[in-house]
Amino acid sequence: MEIIKEEHIVHNGERNIYGKWFFPKDKDIKGAVILSHGYNGIHDDFEYECTTFAENGYLAYAFDFSGGSVRTKSIGLKTTEMTVFTEKDDLLAVFKDISSNAKVSGKKLFLFGGSQGGFVSALALEELQNAVNAAALYYPAFNIPDDWRKNYPDADGIPEVTELMDMTLGKCYFEAIRNYNVFDHIGKYTNPLLIIYGDKDELVPMEAIRNAKEKYMDAKLVILNGEAHGFTHEGCRQAMKDIIDLFDKI
Repeated sequence: MEIIKEEHIVHNGERNIYGKWFFPKDKDIKGAVILSHGYNGIHDDFEYECTTFAENGYLAYAFDFSGGSVRTKSIGLKTTEMTVFTEKDDLLAVFKDISSNAKVSGKKLFLFGGSQGGFVSALALEELQNAVNAAALYYPAFNIPDDWRKNYPDADGIPEVTELMDMTLGKCYFEAIRNYNVFDHIGKYTNPLLIIYGDKDELVPMEAIRNAKEKYMDAKLVILNGEAHGFTHEGCRQAMKDIIDLFDKI
C-alpha cells in the first residue's frame, strides 16, 4: 500500500503548528488520528505509529507543540514559555483544523498521546468530549503536577529557569500546574480510552496510571511486561495492534 506523507501547518493565533499527515493513497479513510508527542519530543517520534495507522486506513497527523522541544519546527513560543496548558491549547487548535478538513469530513476522530503528550491529550478530552470517538495513551504522565509540587514545595523557590532533560523550562511551567490536581479534572470523558503502560516505567508510577484509569467510565489498561518509558519496537507493535483493534470497532 502506498502511503502519502505531507506537511500540514495549523495556525493557532500567532503560533504556526508544524506537522505531517500520513494517509493511504487511493483508499477510503476510516477516520483521523491526532498524535501528541512527549516532553522535548517532535512529530517524528511517532513515525512508526503514523505509518501503521495509514496502513490500516486512517489519516494520522503528528505535530510539534510550540515551545515543546529544542527541535520543534513550530513557531510561536520558546521552551521557557511552554506549559501543559499551552500544549493543550495547541492540541485543541489542531483538532479543530483536522476535524474540519475535507479529507476527514464526517469521519471518526481519535486522539493519541505519549507521556506528557498523553497527559495533554487527556486534558483535551475533557473539553472535546464526544467529538472524540476514542483515545489511546502511551504511559501518560499524570504525575507531572504532583512531582513538581514535591520538587518545589515552596512557590517562592521556583527558579526563573530550570534545565530538565536537555531543555530549558521557564517558571511559568511549574506555576501553571502548582495548584492543579489532575484527578479532580479528568474522568468526564466517557468514550473508550485505552491506556498502555510498561511495567518497567521509572518515570510514571503505576499508582498514577491506575488512579487515572479508575476515573473513566470506559477505560482499559494494558500493561506490557518488560517495557519502560518509551517502548521498544516490539512494545510499539503490540500496543498498536491493541489500538487498531479498538479504533476499528468504534
